[in-house]
Amino acid sequence: MRKGTKWLTLTAMSALLASSLAACGSGNNGNNGNNASSASADASASGSASSSAPASAAAGGDKPALKRLDVWQDKDYNTYPVAKLLEEKTGYKVQYDMLPQDKWAEKLNLLMASGEAYDIVTSYSDMALYSDYAQQGALVDLTPLIDQYGPNIKASISQQSIDALKVNGKLYAIPTSVTYKIGTSILIRTDWLDKVGMQMPTTTDEFKAVLQAFKDKDPGGHGDQDVSLTGKGDMPMMDNLVGAFGMPNAWNDVDGQLTPRLLDPAFKDYVAFMSELYKGGLLDKQFVVNKDATAKEKFSSGKAGAIVVHWADIPGLSDALAKADPNAKFAYIGALKGPGGEAGFSANAGFDRLTYVPKASKHPEDAIKWIDASLEPETFKEMAIGVEGTHYKVVDGAYEPILPIFTDERNLANNYMAGTDEAKYPQYWQARVRKSPIMFEAFDFLNNKQPDDVKITNMLGLAPFMPNYAKNNQQLETMAGDYTVKLIAGAESIDGLEAFQAKYKAAGGEASVKEVNDWYATGNK
Repeated sequence: MRKGTKWLTLTAMSALLASSLAACGSGNNGNNGNNASSASADASASGSASSSAPASAAAGGDKPALKRLDVWQDKDYNTYPVAKLLEEKTGYKVQYDMLPQDKWAEKLNLLMASGEAYDIVTSYSDMALYSDYAQQGALVDLTPLIDQYGPNIKASISQQSIDALKVNGKLYAIPTSVTYKIGTSILIRTDWLDKVGMQMPTTTDEFKAVLQAFKDKDPGGHGDQDVSLTGKGDMPMMDNLVGAFGMPNAWNDVDGQLTPRLLDPAFKDYVAFMSELYKGGLLDKQFVVNKDATAKEKFSSGKAGAIVVHWADIPGLSDALAKADPNAKFAYIGALKGPGGEAGFSANAGFDRLTYVPKASKHPEDAIKWIDASLEPETFKEMAIGVEGTHYKVVDGAYEPILPIFTDERNLANNYMAGTDEAKYPQYWQARVRKSPIMFEAFDFLNNKQPDDVKITNMLGLAPFMPNYAKNNQQLETMAGDYTVKLIAGAESIDGLEAFQAKYKAAGGEASVKEVNDWYATGNK
């Protein structure tokens, strides 16, 4: 689910990795412990959590204790029931740490560069970040290990997925494939719509008019404390709105060529629209500095009329909002049409997360053995959805959760996965999305009730490794994102766009565009 602006340039990353790898040698050095403390402190400061409990004893005789770094979640990995299940099934004791909720890539870069001795690392999918790690020698080539210790991995992961992850012919990661197309849209307070006497907007002009009514008529009742639309500064390209200007994905087809948003002719129109919202007080004046939790708190406290969020966030938002305003109602906005009649959501393709074994791992063989054991068919099913009759039931061929135990014991199971059974998990996953009726309603609206022509596939989702794109994309995305925020907030003038585009091209944009379109021309449209 995934996908935010990254905060370290590849130049800095490369320097850190080079220093780290020189110090690490074979990658089997001991851990100095400093970065584990740093990770805990960073997570605590950001409202995240990172376990500092030592992985001191193995669960089974000759099996070493493993150390895993994973994505942020709001529960302690080490005490959540899935951890105990996997320990029982695999025979391995695992210490889990997690990345912070915000700026996770920055923290991951620092941990990878420092040679922190994690055996397994799982992050949100970022092909450029992953490819750079691989090329810098920071990751273990998994092919020989999987050949020797990974029969379940081979049976679970498709050859297409493996081929898409190869860097210079070698495999350095195990993928978790996406299981749905649409993740986010604009969630709007429908009770506010009723109070201002307006209908659900269907165009960008109607949406702007709604935001203006929210501002002028104060349906939230908090006066100047209320905001019409909130968001966060590391996502200046707001889903649904950016699709209304023909740019739902980071790269979009413009006259047969895949084109990054900054170079897209529609970029100026999108920025002009968002800038008008900001200047008019319709877009949260604090969006530039808002973090994810900050924006959500504004909506869940009843002080924001609209927010761009993932459907998986809705149960938490709903519970909090009900406490602030028991009469609150909300719904997703469908695909908005822009001035040119375009509309669209970015449709996922490829991978949600990647799991790799750093060169600093003390136990690379055991890491693969653990991953393979977690993908044993019955173990994987029990991890994903639990025990039939206890955690789930089968109704008309579909898996449905038994509540509240499914939520209590399997709600976060996907965070423990290192790869999935690609054939069966989409079926098991039905139980996950049905655990909350309000969440399923939101998921169903975006994924099943939106017309197919507004689901615009991310063509780079399963693209193979491309050296220039991998080398440049992180830095270019950071450049473009920061610049877009400044344009929207008025810190930069659109008159300087052409000059900035020249800098973007010189920084690797031109080489990346050529490389991407050389691949695109091979028939992958």
